[in-house]
Amino acid sequence: MKRIIIAIDGPAASGKSTTAKLLARKLRYLYLDTGAMYRACALAAKRQNIDIDDSEALKGLMDSIQIKIQYSELGNITLLDSEDVSLAIREPEISLLASAISAKAVVRTKMVELQREMGKAGGVILDGRDIGTVVFPEAELKIFLVAPVQIRAQRRFLELQDKGLNPIFEEVLSELKERDLADSSRALAPLIPARDAIEIDTGQLSIEGQVAKLYQYYQKRMAGL
Repeated sequence: MKRIIIAIDGPAASGKSTTAKLLARKLRYLYLDTGAMYRACALAAKRQNIDIDDSEALKGLMDSIQIKIQYSELGNITLLDSEDVSLAIREPEISLLASAISAKAVVRTKMVELQREMGKAGGVILDGRDIGTVVFPEAELKIFLVAPVQIRAQRRFLELQDKGLNPIFEEVLSELKERDLADSSRALAPLIPARDAIEIDTGQLSIEGQVAKLYQYYQKRMAGL
């Protein structure tokens, strides 16, 4: 059976990553969390005190750091220069910085290059902000997930608690609103659905419901190939 590329885009906390992971497991596909890659770039920039508006400094950073996504039974592991930064990149300040740094051409060029290399053989599910529009516009199945910001904030709040952090809901909500504005208004690869993307509102769907709905669309797409 042909192994396709599945692109899942949408705003923060719309259910992309969790749904993508579970669907990948169901299909025995590789899951690639592209958002984690940009978060790792943001963490590296913060640690090295790099001004993200300094193009030369950012280029030097992109040329020197190594970012890898590894699979584990407990979830993907994000490695920055061989260090597991899976938890560190989920801090709220890194989330905001990731949105800003992902709008820089030198960063996107490097990350898109890595993403295309990892997914070119097919049998992969990628989630992010511009997978279906920029990274893999030729993807056979494109999904765009949405949900009201209050629901997304509650999801992110609980996610951070589960990771042992102590979030404040109002701050999580504010951060998501800022992230939405930054992602949708940036000049380079803004957050918009691909013309042929299937939009799904996950606000009232359980994770199981989300996975089941995407699996149905996968089956329909495969039947048409």
